Amino acid sequence: MCVRPEGGLARTGAQSCDHQPPSRHFVPSATPLTQLDAIDVEILNLLQAEGRLSNVELAQRVHLSPSACLRRVKALEEAGVIARYVALLNPRSLGRHGTSYTIINLESTQPRRLEAFEQAVRDQPAILDCFYVAGTNDYLVRFMYRDAADLERFHAEVLPRLPGVVRSNSMLVLRTVKQTTALPLDDLEG
Repeated sequence: MCVRPEGGLARTGAQSCDHQPPSRHFVPSATPLTQLDAIDVEILNLLQAEGRLSNVELAQRVHLSPSACLRRVKALEEAGVIARYVALLNPRSLGRHGTSYTIINLESTQPRRLEAFEQAVRDQPAILDCFYVAGTNDYLVRFMYRDAADLERFHAEVLPRLPGVVRSNSMLVLRTVKQTTALPLDDLEG
């Protein structure tokens, strides 16, 4: 990526990029290189907080014309910096009153065993997150449950069907102290 004279992102590669102000910041993305300026960072912060902002409102908040703002947002999307837009649901309003984090150990960490486990997890809608972790454990999964019977069903029916699991240990969340989907971008600002 290279910075266009009017600001924002531009693609690099075979073409040359003559204009590169020194105040740009690099972050890994789906493309080899992305450069962000202060306006890009502000756009990202605003969209993380309010993903339904109209382009006109977003442009006003970052002091750009709507067309210039839209170009920047499209460039951020094309660069893979903005992966997607989603609605965050309130689990309690949908009857999900508890969260369980389960540490899982597999009988083998051979690649084909890991892939079989990971595919089974991807096919299981009850598991919201799954992380392959370093240390003495292999995976960490998150499950949200309605009540004790739902939690018991997860432990009796879902976990045993995951291939290769030899041990699991669940921790139940008593209180959520902090939970955010917003990435901190302070380190990207000049």
